[in-house]
Amino acid sequence: MPKHDIIISADVPGVEEDVRPFLRKVIQIALDAEGVEIPCEVNVLVTGDAGIRQINLDMRQVDASTDVLSFPMFDLAPGDKPSEEDADPATGLVPLGDMCISLERAKAQAEEYGHPIDRELAYLAVHSVLHLLGYDHLDEGPMKVQMREREEAVMAELGLER
Repeated sequence: MPKHDIIISADVPGVEEDVRPFLRKVIQIALDAEGVEIPCEVNVLVTGDAGIRQINLDMRQVDASTDVLSFPMFDLAPGDKPSEEDADPATGLVPLGDMCISLERAKAQAEEYGHPIDRELAYLAVHSVLHLLGYDHLDEGPMKVQMREREEAVMAELGLER
């Protein structure tokens, strides 16, 4: 099992110290489940609705808050893996990409769906990891089905099924 560097920062209160190791574990398991064998770096920002709205506007020109944003460093196809050639020579790690999670939105969605905040945070992190690895759900057809199947498989591995 490769040792990934999962860097978690927060610009909102309420990100207890147990949230950081939990997100690291979830992301590690998601990468392992997808067969990523090369050590990667993933940057995670836990923010609020205002923060994610500003990032969405700055990066995607969408003036709206959302639950999670993913910014992959590579244009991978679902099932593709980063390669050793993609590694940063200084660190030996592949900079897989960045994710932003709105803690505010995660809490609201957990309440709406009637499950714990941990399950919602895990789902958003898994969803984002899959985006970093080339999965998408822009269509309502096979791509979305493929991504949902992988999300459910990883969530089951985490013991956090619906």
